[in-house]
Amino acid sequence: MKVIVATSNKGKKEEFSRLLKGSPLEPVFPERSLEVEEKGSTYLENALLKARAYCEEFGLPAIADDSGLEVDALDGYPGIYSSRFWKIEYGGVEEDGRSPPERNLRKLLRLLEGKPRTARFRAVVVLCTPHGSLIAEGECRGQIIDQPRGEKGFGYDPIFIPEGLSKTMAQLSPEEKDAISHRGRAVRNLLKLIRDIQPCSYPSP
Repeated sequence: MKVIVATSNKGKKEEFSRLLKGSPLEPVFPERSLEVEEKGSTYLENALLKARAYCEEFGLPAIADDSGLEVDALDGYPGIYSSRFWKIEYGGVEEDGRSPPERNLRKLLRLLEGKPRTARFRAVVVLCTPHGSLIAEGECRGQIIDQPRGEKGFGYDPIFIPEGLSKTMAQLSPEEKDAISHRGRAVRNLLKLIRDIQPCSYPSP
């Protein structure tokens, strides 16, 4: 089954391509991306907004995710604000940095000075079809470090070390990352749901 991948993020496109390889879902990337306002208050609400918008616009089932980094010492922030953390009111606007991702990292590390570093990545993945939607979740626990390390990831990957490892997410190979990442686990949980139900009988959320 062909599915539209509802994202304009280059890193996410590459991950979905790998994670869906050999599965019943054949990823399709439209030539143009949609501007979908992520106005939900949860990962699920935002993922549904994106998946439904792409499904309606392109006339194909759509897969979307919303994900974020949740830091215990920051009351779960940045969470759903992970991609725009630098400019939200919590902790003050971060002006230092050449790009939004760099500003996000700088703000997070500034707020974590002298505080515990436990955190987790969380992802909610949604498959939207005309018959309803399937929903799956995944998480990866770990620690935040002081200095970015690695060039292979995106977002907060360079400062996050998963539990049981000594490398950051950005130092892992794509295969190593997919095996333990929040998005990898969520996609595998989604594919398990697909295998466990009959085609075209997806429950509504």
